[in-house]
Amino acid sequence: CSQVELQSLKEGTLCFPRVPLIVVRGPLGIAQLLETTLLTLVNYPSLVATNAARMVVASRDRSVLVEQPSTESIPKQCKQEPKCVEFGLRRAQGPDGGFSASKYCNVSGFVGTSNVQAGKLLGLAIAGTHAHAFVQAYYSLEEVESLTVADATNGDEQVLLLPRVLEYREKLGDRFATTNNGELAAFIAYAAAFPHGFLCLIDTYETLNSGLLNFCLVCLVLDDLGYTPKGIRLDSGDLAYLSLECARFFAKLAKEHDRAFFHNLDIVASNDINESVLNSINKQGHAITIFGIGTNLVTCQAQPALGCVYKLVEISGKPRIKLSQEIEKVLIPGRKQPFRLIGQSGLPLLDLMICHGEKPPVAGERYLCRHPFIERKRAAVTASKVLSLHHVVFTNGHVTEGAMPDFEVTRQYVKEQLKYTRPDILRYVNPTPYKISVSNDLFTFLHELWQAETPVAELS
Repeated sequence: CSQVELQSLKEGTLCFPRVPLIVVRGPLGIAQLLETTLLTLVNYPSLVATNAARMVVASRDRSVLVEQPSTESIPKQCKQEPKCVEFGLRRAQGPDGGFSASKYCNVSGFVGTSNVQAGKLLGLAIAGTHAHAFVQAYYSLEEVESLTVADATNGDEQVLLLPRVLEYREKLGDRFATTNNGELAAFIAYAAAFPHGFLCLIDTYETLNSGLLNFCLVCLVLDDLGYTPKGIRLDSGDLAYLSLECARFFAKLAKEHDRAFFHNLDIVASNDINESVLNSINKQGHAITIFGIGTNLVTCQAQPALGCVYKLVEISGKPRIKLSQEIEKVLIPGRKQPFRLIGQSGLPLLDLMICHGEKPPVAGERYLCRHPFIERKRAAVTASKVLSLHHVVFTNGHVTEGAMPDFEVTRQYVKEQLKYTRPDILRYVNPTPYKISVSNDLFTFLHELWQAETPVAELS
């Protein structure tokens, strides 16, 4: 391996077709032995990171907020940029796949994971709620008669929760009196166990006429005792509509009872969410603050496998080409140097590949960029900034310094990459294809080698 050199894109770089992710230089036999290892280490992480980044972008498209006749009754936090949390461990491709998903979803902008082990090992925020089974396990208020919580406003004196909850139930009227008692008991038990992290799943029986009301009853008591409730989770039904109804109700209680915490409650939504669902919910308008996304995130429903390939492009200094009747599978031969050309707006214009040893593009100088296969497609580009995309990450038997950046550094880098990419390239419907170009020299060389290696058909 001391004879092997690896160059790659910086971890977290937005990448596009035809620009090599990794370049391997070394003896042919050793380089071939690395093929499966490199592909298995690159394919799934790149796929799930891309899927996660797309969902983060989709979740933040809050251009529409449906609320009539005004938005005044919607809590302020529900108008803010929603966050995404990864809930995929149970549906992932085994524990290893689940761990990788937790890691690379976080790199791409997810703020937490339900995978406790991944959270502990990687230093990620751990997030989740109780199960429906927890609520179903309770059927009577008698089960929680003895449960107490320390009064944080009065020297941590232990206070029985049930009497105070029932006092609010009577005070607030008939609608609260008919909620499911087993569910209310479960919420009281959960509050006793987690007074600092009270976030309840409210759709076990009936979301608006039971779960929401029972949650609010316990919230009022916790607030009296000096605790700040966290929020609710919706796991079924019309998520957009239910989130708005819950938000309106929180705003109503905040005003009537002068309880500011109701304005800051999270509304978590889950239930088979994917990129299409996120876009649909945004169009409807919603008050969701956190999306819990699992199955369709970690299994990458839209594209279950990433087709990265590992191809020979040069041997003993001689460029090689792989031809195909499918233009997507035709290789651009030889050693290449890729660059990203940045325009005056600060956004990328295109990626450019040139032959190894060819004069690289320079900021402020006009450069002819050509489509690799369509002769008439070309543009003269004057870049404001030129970024070299490949960096040596392994040489002389050692990983180079800086080749493996800190986890948080990569996360911030991904965030910057998404921020400085044109919205039309990232949009869900009819995205603009990102331009991948070659220099004039590489274009000429590609087509000369293509003709040289292609047999001439004989017709008679």
